[in-house]
Amino acid sequence: MTVLSYVRVSTDDQSTDAQRHSIAALHNVEHWFADEATCGGTKALERPGFTDLFKFARKGDTLIVSAIDRLGRDTIDVLVTVQALEAKGVTVLSMREGFDLSSPVGKAMLAMLAAVAELERSNIKARQMAGIARARATGQKLGAPKKIDDAAVSGWRKAHKATIQGTAHHFGISIAAVKRACASSDVQTEES
Repeated sequence: MTVLSYVRVSTDDQSTDAQRHSIAALHNVEHWFADEATCGGTKALERPGFTDLFKFARKGDTLIVSAIDRLGRDTIDVLVTVQALEAKGVTVLSMREGFDLSSPVGKAMLAMLAAVAELERSNIKARQMAGIARARATGQKLGAPKKIDDAAVSGWRKAHKATIQGTAHHFGISIAAVKRACASSDVQTEES
C-alpha cells in the first residue's frame, strides 16, 4: 500500500505549499502529484498531474487530498473521479471533510459537498454577472483600459499611406488591432 497525494491550485499566483504542508503533517506521503494554475472546472482526467496520478495508482493505494474541491468543482466530475479511483482499488481520503470517500457515508457526504461546491460556483457567477450589469447601468467602463490610441494608429496609417501590416509593425500591435483602430476611427469621424 502506497500513500499518494494530489494537490491543485487554480492560478499562477497561488502555491500548493499550504496543501502539501497540511497533508505532510499528518501523513507519510510517498508520491506527490500536482496541477498548478489549473481550474477546478477542468475535468480531473484532463489535468496532466492527475492523469499521471491515475496511471500510477494501484490497488491498495491511498490517495490523500486536502479537500474535495481539489479533485474538482463539478459534482459529476468529482463523483466520476472518485468512482474511477475506487474501481482501481484506491481509497480516497479528504482531510478537510475528514472522511474516507469510498465508504457509504463518505459517498453520501461527497455527493452533498460536491453539490454545495457547484452551487457556490454558480452563485459566484451570478454575483459576478449582477456586478457587471450594475457597472454597465452606472456607465462604468468594463475590462482593461484601452492601450491603443485608435486615432493615432489610423492617422499614422493614412499620413504614411501604410499597409495594415506595416502599421501593425510600426506600433508593435496585431493586424486585428490595426483593423479595429481604423474602423473605430472611421466610425468616430462619421459621427462628428
